[in-house]
Amino acid sequence: MLNPSFFNTILVFPILNLLVLLYKVFLFVKLPGALGFAIIGLTVLVRGVFQPFFKQQMETTKKMQDLKPQLDKLSEKHKNDQKQLQQEQLKLYNQAGINPASGCLFMIIQIPVFIGLYNTLSVFLTNGQGTKAITEINNVLYAPFLKITSIDPWFFGFNLAITPKQSGQWFYLLIPLVTGILQYFQAVSMTPPSATSQVVKSDKDKKNDSGDFQKAMNTQMKFLFPIMIGWFSYTLPFGLSLYWNIFSLFSIIQGRQLKVKN
Repeated sequence: MLNPSFFNTILVFPILNLLVLLYKVFLFVKLPGALGFAIIGLTVLVRGVFQPFFKQQMETTKKMQDLKPQLDKLSEKHKNDQKQLQQEQLKLYNQAGINPASGCLFMIIQIPVFIGLYNTLSVFLTNGQGTKAITEINNVLYAPFLKITSIDPWFFGFNLAITPKQSGQWFYLLIPLVTGILQYFQAVSMTPPSATSQVVKSDKDKKNDSGDFQKAMNTQMKFLFPIMIGWFSYTLPFGLSLYWNIFSLFSIIQGRQLKVKN
């Protein structure tokens, strides 16, 4: 798994080294659940790196909502000429300084990092106690003082290395439930306050296709995506769900802060 491929070299190895460094620090200060806190610390650092992209996505979404009345007028005016409609929409976006594709950047850029983190945690959590896995980890660490001899997967009574599906204990089933709920509130926090009222008004007054499409997208983000992420957390090691949940908490808090500023 830790072969020196391009993806591993630029993403998995740095994440792995950072995770081990945090783990060693928390072990040194004798903090119980050192691996869990190392994952939380890694999440905070990754979230800090993503903050500019998150802010850009929120600002783009807010601007798109502000432009919705004008976009509705264009849709009505050019409803029989899709080519002209697209040109007018692009002109409106340019005037407002909006790149519609940038709103998806925050989610897209997370994908390789999430895959890299999953590969990293898989080494720790799936085979973390094995001699072969420990040797494999030590071979890609950047400094001798980072080398480890064992990994303690326990975090406040939860084994970070197992999935809720295979745990056989009821309280592990709370993990996918909490994950889904946090994902729902993250979707809500990332929706501008004016979005709901504008969609409702559009549905009531015009019943146009753009309003229906936006309403469907909002529904998917608020309900279907949390269910999907909740299912993933049911089948993946708890350590990965811990990362995802801490990331969601930061997104919820920062999303609300940006709403207050706006």
